[in-house]
Amino acid sequence: MKKLAFPIALIALIVSIASFFFLQSSSDLVYVDVNKLLDGYKRTKVVKAEFDKKAKTMKSNVDSLLSDWQKELKIYEKERSSMSKKELELKQELLGSKQQQINNYQQAVQKQLQEEDKKVTQTVINDINDFVKEYGKKNGHKVIFGATGSGTIMYGEESADLTDQVLEELNAEFEGK
Repeated sequence: MKKLAFPIALIALIVSIASFFFLQSSSDLVYVDVNKLLDGYKRTKVVKAEFDKKAKTMKSNVDSLLSDWQKELKIYEKERSSMSKKELELKQELLGSKQQQINNYQQAVQKQLQEEDKKVTQTVINDINDFVKEYGKKNGHKVIFGATGSGTIMYGEESADLTDQVLEELNAEFEGK
């Protein structure tokens, strides 16, 4: 009996190790293509459309101010020969001041648009991250990697790519289905 104990224990150990690796779910190491999720997520499109509309309005305000200033400059150039020296100085100072104000406003608009773009993009990314976290828990994944195309995941079997499933459920949740 003692002669059989060691081989049986050894076989049991080998079987348990083999079953651990064999039964180890292939879903433990999965990934999603982050760029594909961002591009395919319907909320991204909605938020981008809202942002683009706001950006267009703000840029048209700047363009309108620039156009008015350019008209004023053309009028000044036509009428400057009939102006006194004092009027010329005042008009040049006024035009220069307006140009500086427009430049400052334009820079402020650009900065605001960059900040808002960053903010709305981060909001969408946070949505996706929260969803993927819950998706992973719900589906029993230990780890879900995010592939970004910059070398974070150089290769992954298609069976380990959850992007399409996650995107489908993410959009369904966004649409309230």
